[in-house]
Amino acid sequence: MTTPGASKDVEDMEAVKDVRDEPGPVAEEASAPEAAPVPGEVSEVAAGPTERRLHPVTPLRRAWAPVAVIAGWAVHDPDQAQRQLTRLTTMTLTAVLVAAVLGAALYGFLSWWFTHFAVTDTELRIRTGLVFRRTAHIRLERLQAVDVTQPLLARVAGVAKLKLDVVGTDKKDELAYLGQEEARVLRAELLARAAGFAPETAHEVGEAPVQRLLHVPAGVLAVSLVLTGATWGTLAAALVVPPLLWFATHSVWTVLATALPLLGAAGASSVGRFVGEYDWTVGESPDGLRIDHGLLDRTHETVPPGRVQTVRIVEPLLWRRRGWVRVELDVAGSSNSVLVPVAPREVADAVIARVLPGVTVPTSLARPPRRAGWCVPFWWRGYGLAVTDTVFVARHGLLRRSIALVPHAKVQSVRLEQGPWQRHKGLADVRVDTGANKTVTARLRDATEAAELLYGQADRSRTGRREARPDRWMA
Repeated sequence: MTTPGASKDVEDMEAVKDVRDEPGPVAEEASAPEAAPVPGEVSEVAAGPTERRLHPVTPLRRAWAPVAVIAGWAVHDPDQAQRQLTRLTTMTLTAVLVAAVLGAALYGFLSWWFTHFAVTDTELRIRTGLVFRRTAHIRLERLQAVDVTQPLLARVAGVAKLKLDVVGTDKKDELAYLGQEEARVLRAELLARAAGFAPETAHEVGEAPVQRLLHVPAGVLAVSLVLTGATWGTLAAALVVPPLLWFATHSVWTVLATALPLLGAAGASSVGRFVGEYDWTVGESPDGLRIDHGLLDRTHETVPPGRVQTVRIVEPLLWRRRGWVRVELDVAGSSNSVLVPVAPREVADAVIARVLPGVTVPTSLARPPRRAGWCVPFWWRGYGLAVTDTVFVARHGLLRRSIALVPHAKVQSVRLEQGPWQRHKGLADVRVDTGANKTVTARLRDATEAAELLYGQADRSRTGRREARPDRWMA
């Protein structure tokens, strides 16, 4: 089976293989003549799928590439750029600017002109490239999420970007930009086709209805960011470290090189998160959980059912008094990682029950034995473990507590690890690997308990995979 984005040559090889596997006529038997086409009628193979272009404002986005190259050269060697500019006369400089603008505009137009996309019976084809041509063949049955994003300028222009999450690929293919209505209609069609609807009925399905499950008020989000210790820690470092460096080095560049990244990190963990997670809304639809958020850039994401490998419940220290938690996800083949930025524990548990049907978050987890303190002093109290009929649950952290829930059906492998000191104390770690290339660890368990957990978890994983529901949309 070819992966999404595979070349056309691979598909042709598959077609040849399929033809060779089919029973052919006897060697002595003459082949039947092909039926002559009806005059004036164009066959479906000859006509091919209808190709479409992106929105006409797309060249404005692509035209920035040559400008970015020139700006990068100027920033890389500012002295050389300044010497070159001083040698130019006003007339020459004007001609150079006009040529650069025209060249950028021509590049944007040609890149838009040579970009097409089409939806066939089995795949979405995207042809791009001005000099080097690239054709992406995205099989519809391997689509697992279609996200709609609208940066601020795109919202002003009335366009949107489609991002496609495909099983087996790390990089998202995208269609940028489409009209808002066209993006909505195409997304609904792709989801319907991925769910198995016939091409002639996919247009009639339309967008699935949504039932709201959660909305995060702006005030709650702002207070949660203020109560996040990482924000204050980064801000304190930005205010303390640069003055110390100034007294030690008396170098402005050293101070700026340290202060700017720290201030940027503090802004990203506070203002940046508020802007990105503003108006966070979670809704349930037949094609999965839908997430809408963003103050300046609006994003519409989909959490596909059956693809969630791990659910993490994060409890920062200053949130516990208010009973707030944050819910994060590990989704196979997708970059969607946040389900709930902040919510009361009971509300978050209700949303988790929609992601993992039949799963109840355990209220108590078993700590490691007290001798684990010889391996990890004091912090061993933050570790915990629970195994239910549906999930493997592990906890770690004291100040920032994190509880990971892994459905048994999503466990790919189980490992037992022991260091020299752990063997001396009769302890072991049990690591569970998931399909999202992530690992959940139950740390510092009793060695006998860890061995039983190793073999028991392997049996539970096999049983869970046999009983798991198919990963189909709109089921």
